[in-house]
Amino acid sequence: MNSRERILAAIGQNKPEYQPLPEVATFQSDYPDLVAKFSEILRFIGGTPVLVADYEEAEKYIRQTYSDLPRIVSKVPALQQLATTEWDVIDPHQLETVDLAIIQGVFGVAENSAIWVPEERGGHRVLPFICQHLVMILNASDIVPNMHDAYERLNVGESGFGVFIAGPSKTADIEQSLVIGAHGARSLSVVLLQNS
Repeated sequence: MNSRERILAAIGQNKPEYQPLPEVATFQSDYPDLVAKFSEILRFIGGTPVLVADYEEAEKYIRQTYSDLPRIVSKVPALQQLATTEWDVIDPHQLETVDLAIIQGVFGVAENSAIWVPEERGGHRVLPFICQHLVMILNASDIVPNMHDAYERLNVGESGFGVFIAGPSKTADIEQSLVIGAHGARSLSVVLLQNS
């Protein structure tokens, strides 16, 4: 018997007994108001929650808040009239001058204010990260309590790419000084539709 056979035989003799897999733990979050928790966390990480009744109010907010921005891209069909720049480009470098991107999220997560955006909703993968400012539209009824609930809702086979986005870009790598917009959008507003 060679050394390989001796090692495998020893392993075979010392195997632990079969153990059934544990029950899947559930993680419950008892937030009494998911929209309030989502908004609280979003403000804490530097974003701006905006509660509106519908797309009409969302358009009004965007026009009032971002009226000075000349290059706007909208991936939201109900807000397409706000777009001043074409988003459907082959070369992502063509998006480097986008001032504002408007994107619809699929669902949000109350515990960290992350929003799931699959590729078909975000346009080019680089769009939410290369724009100067980002507005995300989300149905208030599509907020789940925590990431465990979010992953249960995800179907990664539906989209080739997707990303959770939470708050504006920020870093504190240099001298522990917080810099907003270092690696992506300088601001993030999340427009929560109450009646959609």
